[in-house]
Amino acid sequence: MSEPALPADWVVLGEIVGVHGVRGWVKVKSHTRPREAIFEYGSWQVGTRDGWRNVSVISGRPQGPGLVAHLDGIADRDQARLLVGATIAISRDQMPAAKAGEVYWLDLEGCEVINRDGDSLGVVSHLLETGANDVLVVQNGGEERLIPYVGDFIDEVDLEHKVIRVDWDKDF
Repeated sequence: MSEPALPADWVVLGEIVGVHGVRGWVKVKSHTRPREAIFEYGSWQVGTRDGWRNVSVISGRPQGPGLVAHLDGIADRDQARLLVGATIAISRDQMPAAKAGEVYWLDLEGCEVINRDGDSLGVVSHLLETGANDVLVVQNGGEERLIPYVGDFIDEVDLEHKVIRVDWDKDF
């Protein structure tokens, strides 16, 4: 499903991936951690091929391995089916401030990564969750580096200047 461009101050939280039952509930794939945190926002911006619309979340819960949600104005399976494939987003100002010592992944994306020798290793394109630890995916031209996002390798995160300083060899 193709929706209009995401406004710069919005953050993607997940997507609607299916329907659940006959009363308008939808299946949700969440990108939040924990996954149920997606329900902490009282309303979502839902993007479909017809544009973005604000939808209030009436209820949400885990259902088997996924999540399901009941949205205001979606009363039956046919209405819910129209939302399958839709992106779920919120305005950045709806997000709580990060706790001390924590950062949002989206704030790390686009940061330049510089090692202790002052070499630029590239820019963070995204992060991976491996189970053991998170990993920065750093792009530099056609090269890709995977740097564990753990204290042993991360010296400093300077979000104001969009720089991450690391203990990482440029040849590794």
